[in-house]
Amino acid sequence: MQFFKDLSLSAFTAGFVAVLVGFTSSVAIVFQAAQAFGATPEQITSWMWALGLGMGLCSLIPSLILRQPVMVAWSTPGAAVLATAGLAGFSMGEAVGAFMVCALLITLAGVTGWFERVMNRIPMELASALLAGVLARFGMQAFAAVQTAQPLVLVMLASYLFARRLLPRYAVVLTLVAGVAWAAGNGQMRWSAVHWALATPVFATPQFSLQALMSLALPLFIVTMASQNLPGVAVMRATGYQLPVSRLITLTGPTTLVLAPFGAFALNFSAITAAICMGPEAHPDRARRYTAAASCGLLYIAVGIFGAVVTGLLTAFPQELVVAIAGLALLGAIGGGLASALQAEAHREAALITFLVTLSGVTIAGIGSAFWGVVAGSIALFVQQYGRPRAPQAPR
Repeated sequence: MQFFKDLSLSAFTAGFVAVLVGFTSSVAIVFQAAQAFGATPEQITSWMWALGLGMGLCSLIPSLILRQPVMVAWSTPGAAVLATAGLAGFSMGEAVGAFMVCALLITLAGVTGWFERVMNRIPMELASALLAGVLARFGMQAFAAVQTAQPLVLVMLASYLFARRLLPRYAVVLTLVAGVAWAAGNGQMRWSAVHWALATPVFATPQFSLQALMSLALPLFIVTMASQNLPGVAVMRATGYQLPVSRLITLTGPTTLVLAPFGAFALNFSAITAAICMGPEAHPDRARRYTAAASCGLLYIAVGIFGAVVTGLLTAFPQELVVAIAGLALLGAIGGGLASALQAEAHREAALITFLVTLSGVTIAGIGSAFWGVVAGSIALFVQQYGRPRAPQAPR
């Protein structure tokens, strides 16, 4: 099979790091969202089963078919919205009904193609600035982690620098190994978090109400499209992959719809983890980086099937290790995004505004900074360039 011929250790490690970062950075928010609707421990495990299966299949299958990296994740800002809105007293059935309505709206966005048409009008420089702004926070957090775990982070940083000099293809692999070895040797791994049990799906009967539609479904849809799918497409464009956005969004909608009764609240394009699997650290050959995304998909399926076991293993890592490996793995993507964003003088200031607003982390009306960064940059570009001859566009 061609996949195994194209697979490399660095690609598989990129997939593992993507799962590690994506899972550990936001799984607590998903737990809070489930608990806000009165979920039992069995239902929380079912949420992990449904989300892991959905993310895994939507990443694995398209990546193998298209031979391009397709990265799908749960909606972290969507989980945050649910964790807050759920405190208003909505039942699990009403939540599931809202998940299904959101899935239908996402499907509609894919079928009509309106979201892709909007993305096609965003200049490459703004998309690259958006990518850099989204990822830069992780780079900053990697070095800020020195304050709380100085020896661990310094060991990882030294390992990364020497590996980049001697074995650049395996820099992230060796850095991760060094970090885990240091953490294990110093008793920083939380092995008590591991519980040996398989996940069992639990069906929740959907209930539909106007209040749940307005308070849960619509906010979930808006933040998923603006704060997740938008930067996700920006990552694709900035890394040079021309994927069929509308068809892939259409895929995530029905998948969410089928798995919603078991806890899949919203599936969407990933941004942070996509940059890990779409960058040169995953594989020097762009045509083979799909194996990183496919590996990520397989690992997500394992997360779903083995539920509590994999959850415990992933959460056993020290938080500083996760933050550090994420930041170091994304250095290339951050640098590439900034270089692409600032290369054309005509778009440079608008791109810089996009980068800074995105980096600020500002949230307005419940919508994250990725959306507002594009809005601010687009307004700046319109004011500065409207009515003037168009500058040559960088090749996409």
